[in-house]
Amino acid sequence: MEFANKEYFLLLLLLIPYVIWYLMYRKKTEPTVRLSDTHAYRFAARSWKVTLMPIQLLLRLAIFVLLVLILARPQTHNSWKNKSVEGIDIMMAMDVSGSMLAEDLKPNRIEAAKQVAAEFIAGRPNDNIGLTIFAGEAFTQCPMTTDHASVLNLLRGVRTDLATRGLIEDGTAIGMGLANAVSRLKDSKAKSKVVILLTDGSNNRGDLSPMTSAEIAKSLGIRVYTIGVGTNKVAPYPMPVAGGVQYVNIPVEIDSKTLSEIAAATDGGFYRATNNRELQHIYREIDKLEKSKLNVTQFSKRYEAYQPFALAACLLLLLELLLRLTIFRKLP
Repeated sequence: MEFANKEYFLLLLLLIPYVIWYLMYRKKTEPTVRLSDTHAYRFAARSWKVTLMPIQLLLRLAIFVLLVLILARPQTHNSWKNKSVEGIDIMMAMDVSGSMLAEDLKPNRIEAAKQVAAEFIAGRPNDNIGLTIFAGEAFTQCPMTTDHASVLNLLRGVRTDLATRGLIEDGTAIGMGLANAVSRLKDSKAKSKVVILLTDGSNNRGDLSPMTSAEIAKSLGIRVYTIGVGTNKVAPYPMPVAGGVQYVNIPVEIDSKTLSEIAAATDGGFYRATNNRELQHIYREIDKLEKSKLNVTQFSKRYEAYQPFALAACLLLLLELLLRLTIFRKLP
């Protein structure tokens, strides 16, 4: 809510002298009875009417405040206008193969990746951001949108059990994951189009090779930033066994050569993250990408909103008059 005539709020300063006058001179304006001696009334209880007498003052002050608010013209509006904001189009491609449960990052690779990705999304409110997930197959978890609450909600729901439960083929189809993300960006009108691809393995599934997908991305002007996540040797992996979980060490087989070639071919960058801190640093580096302008059209329509204040003022005025003529009536 806004006020069209804010200068009328200066009238509220008149409340100060009125309250001072009321406290200093109200007794002189009230009828009194002269008594030769008030000793007989020293134990008399104070009348409830006398106790409630200040209500009249409070009602008058409230009525005056409401009148000032009405004069200031309260308004509500739909704030729409033409403006330009900075933003780029980003597709995040995340590996959800079973090996992402390895716990060389804490609490594991997939949860660490989700947490840092969520921070990245929250820090770029003006970007179109979407999400692709892939294992042995790839599909779009969330198309590009500026509704980041939806993106974050779908990101939180990303799990590796699609592959571990056999709902999709397990493995690492980097080429398919990249191709899926590129397909979402091919019709983008943004100056900058980016794919952030995160994986912990090497391409061993899919009908498209990673470099074929990289060439398609290059032809469409899409930069690809690749992140290889995992330690340099072996990583603890929770293996389900009867009655619990047994940890085994699995080798870390990140195809750094292919990931760096994808990045080089598309003028992007290749990064390695062996722990949570390095992964956070990588996303901060990517966050420094150039921004392109997105035009947003807005329209403005205002509505007068004085009616509730006027109704309240009338009701309080009627209440004050009613009390003055009944309970607080003065004699003579």
